[in-house]
Amino acid sequence: MNKKLHLLVVEDDEQMQSLLSVYLEQEGYDITGVTTGKDMFSALNKRPANLILLDLTLPDEDGLTLARQLRARSDIPIIIMTARQSMEDRLAGLDIGADDFLTKPFDPRELVLRVRNVLKRSSDDSDNETRTIDFDDWRLDLSARTLTAPDDSDVALTGGEFNLLVALAKAPNRVLSRDHLLDAVVRDNEPPSDRMIDVFVSRLRKKIEKNPRKPVYIVTVPGHGYKFAGQ
Repeated sequence: MNKKLHLLVVEDDEQMQSLLSVYLEQEGYDITGVTTGKDMFSALNKRPANLILLDLTLPDEDGLTLARQLRARSDIPIIIMTARQSMEDRLAGLDIGADDFLTKPFDPRELVLRVRNVLKRSSDDSDNETRTIDFDDWRLDLSARTLTAPDDSDVALTGGEFNLLVALAKAPNRVLSRDHLLDAVVRDNEPPSDRMIDVFVSRLRKKIEKNPRKPVYIVTVPGHGYKFAGQ
């Protein structure tokens, strides 16, 4: 364990913040705790963090708004923590580009595991030499997190849409189950939702398919999931 890894815990419940900090410090992480969005940005300006644990309900700003602001300026890993249990909130978190989503209450030991996994994925992505994926004159830039169309125009994708397209494009012509795709997009502690993946697929098709009703890139395999047919 690299003891110099710095985690920023943004949680207005001081008892919860203290509990999480103790568990994470026992795992060798260096922890900074803050209770507001303003203090979060102040802490980041003083010292960069390797990962942010972000509660959605804060006294000065909604956590989703803060996550959107963070993602606009940095690709720092973000794990969202919330007592909200609606699928809409989970979709919103994925759209912003959060790396994981934990629903309260949760076992702090599970959070430690999630932190390890997100940090490992982030490290693996940084070490990955393949930074672009090309298919049929489209280009996915994994570093810039952009999609460029054949006419060189940029296609606006949400964080969740981008992550799903990358997962599909990295496994061309392989049938991927909805559970597999959900896990690729985010490792949630709630049961997988077929509808969540279907929503993302529907939105992606509208952006990259000439005829979303007759897709040629993201193809449904009835009873099994989806496969990516781009060349």
